[in-house]
Formats: sequence, C-alpha cells, structure tokens
Amino acid sequence: MKTDAVTTDARISGAQSQLLDAAAVVAGAGLTDAFGHLSVRTSATELTITPPVALSALTADHNFASLTLGSAELPSAAPKEAWIHLALTEGRSDIGAICRAQPPAVAALVAAGQPVLPLNGHGSFLGETVPVYDDSRLIRDADSAAAVRRAMGGSNAVILRGNGAVTTGPDLASAVALMWVLEKTAELNLRALAAGTPHPLPPGEQSWWRDRATELLPRIYTYLTNTYRKGH
Repeated sequence: MKTDAVTTDARISGAQSQLLDAAAVVAGAGLTDAFGHLSVRTSATELTITPPVALSALTADHNFASLTLGSAELPSAAPKEAWIHLALTEGRSDIGAICRAQPPAVAALVAAGQPVLPLNGHGSFLGETVPVYDDSRLIRDADSAAAVRRAMGGSNAVILRGNGAVTTGPDLASAVALMWVLEKTAELNLRALAAGTPHPLPPGEQSWWRDRATELLPRIYTYLTNTYRKGH
C-alpha cells in the first residue's frame, strides 16, 4: 500500500509540473487572461486540475484539485467549471487532457456568426468545422457540462459561444497546442473573410493533415514552450 501511495503521489506531482508549464504557455500566448483552466488524467478515473486563479499567476504553491469521474460534487479547490472536465473525460476514454481558454479571434469569428473552417493544414486538425455550444452562460453544473459534451460529439474542440473554447488531446501538450491552432485558424478565417470568401481545403487534403496531427501537435507545443514558458 505504501508503494502504491508513493506511485500515486509521484504521478500527481508530475501532473502538477506539466500543468504549471502548460499554464505559462496558454497565458503567454494570449489564449486567456483572468480565467481558464487545464486538466490532465492521472489514472483511468482521476484528473488533476488547475485551481481557479489566472493561469499567468499559477505557482507550485497553489492547491491543485483532484477530480474523480462520476463525482456528484466538486472539491473546494476546483474551478466551478470543472464539470466540463468531468463530463468530457467520462464520455471519451481517448481524452487525456483538456484546455479551457478564451482565444480572442475565436470569440470574434463566432460572434459574427461565422464557422471556423480548415483553411490550412494545421486547421484541418480541428475537423471540417468546429462545433459550437450555443449558450454563453458559464458551465457550472453537470447538466450543462453534459450538453457541452453532446455539442462536441467526437470532435477534439468545441467553441462556447460568448465564453471561450475547449480543446482536448491524448496528452496536455496536444490539448494546449490544439488551442493555439484553433486561435490561429480563427485569425486566418477572419483575414480570409476580410479579403473575400474563405475556401476550406479539399476533404482529401484535410484528411491527410489530420492523419499527421499526433506527429505535429507535440512539435507545436515544443515551439510554444520555448517561446512562452516562464524562464525563457
């Protein structure tokens, strides 16, 4: 039992280190401001999540909460929107990490009633269009979180109209890199709309790029950590 406890403690400590680095990236890249939260699986049934503080201010001294799938209540140290993390990971065993942020170009595009279309290779990682949860209110209960899960379906991203976005991945690097890709894709869509009519990549090319997402997203995250992580 002692060995199991040590293993669990080491796993949680490793998760917190990952979350601290990822928080610095998300904040530094301008993907969120006073809000946002990140989580990573530490076992098949548990997650470690960042506390309800600005990601730019997060330190190792903060209290990181553990979430257990199937819980009827949130721990006091968890952000009130932790329901999103529970709902998505309960419904999708392929999700190992979640990034919740407020990317500004995404907000502008959706406010204009425009979809996020895959106009370049990296944008294809998000699918043919990014689903939208059409309610601006905060997700602070299990029912609304389940509605977000339904809106997201099998996608790896969902936009919360008037309230940011959520991206997922098999690991934290992929989830955070995908949030950056989502924002860059929205920026490209805005520019294309200003210039004329956006034209998505052909389906075959989109599929080609999506097949390489697992290779390329970690490389994007390495770039982001080298650019935005504290101490660089």
